Amino acid sequence: MTDPHEDAEQFLGLYSAVHERFYRRVRPTSYRPSLESLAILRHLAAVGPLTIGEAADHFGRSQAATSEIVSRLEQRELIERVPDHRDRRRTLVWLSPTGREVVRKASNALSERTVGEAFTQMPDTQRAQLLDGMRSLMDTTPSEQGWEDDD
Repeated sequence: MTDPHEDAEQFLGLYSAVHERFYRRVRPTSYRPSLESLAILRHLAAVGPLTIGEAADHFGRSQAATSEIVSRLEQRELIERVPDHRDRRRTLVWLSPTGREVVRKASNALSERTVGEAFTQMPDTQRAQLLDGMRSLMDTTPSEQGWEDDD
């Protein structure tokens, strides 16, 4: 039987190595939304379509500032204005297909292509074991959510 604390240390070392090796790097030529824009896109993905007024309330901004941000995101085709089917007088702001893809990719810290290539080199049983282990880890209930003191 192995020591769970020693196994945890090994896991942390391997996790860091995996992160470094498979980290998703974005070429400087491709569009990367600002942190503010990405936060807005992620918020919309989480809560669904909003009016400009609702978005301003959610983001703690004036309607004018929110409208300006929305216009910039709309110009980049990351969001779109859509009619509210419950009330035709209202227009909602919602993620475009491109915006949904940007949120999806931004949520991945690792490169899909590189991990995919690595997975093709692994035997089926090892891939299954790796995925089962990750699921088991996610099924645990840690006492804290990763907060540590910087002693």
